[in-house]
Amino acid sequence: MEKSLQLEIVTPDKLVLSEAVDYVGAPGQQGEFGVLPNHIPFLSALSVGNLYYKKDGKTSYVFVAGGFADVTSNKVTILAEAAEKAEEIDIERARKAKERAEARMAKAEDQVAYARAQAALQRALIRMRAAGVSS
Repeated sequence: MEKSLQLEIVTPDKLVLSEAVDYVGAPGQQGEFGVLPNHIPFLSALSVGNLYYKKDGKTSYVFVAGGFADVTSNKVTILAEAAEKAEEIDIERARKAKERAEARMAKAEDQVAYARAQAALQRALIRMRAAGVSS
């Protein structure tokens, strides 16, 4: 029996991560799910959120903006629209995105504009959380 699994996180632009890990937790559309070595194969849509993985007792975070998770024979492939490792998140950029979204929400003239601004605010807050910064 395998004691680790391969985690690959891919965006349309690049390979974000390829590493052997002990556990993966991801933000599925139906709620968070976890994957251990020797997990049954499955496919899940992802929400905007923070994926985390454990390796040698250390937990690391990656912000993911939607996409899919494919689990097959001790490999978890994350196909994300966007993804950033916590240590690579530009905190100042995330703060500015948060401020812009809050301003857009305050000025929104219809429900669509408000919903878009609210989604942008959520992305900024989740990115900040991944980087270990509270809002």
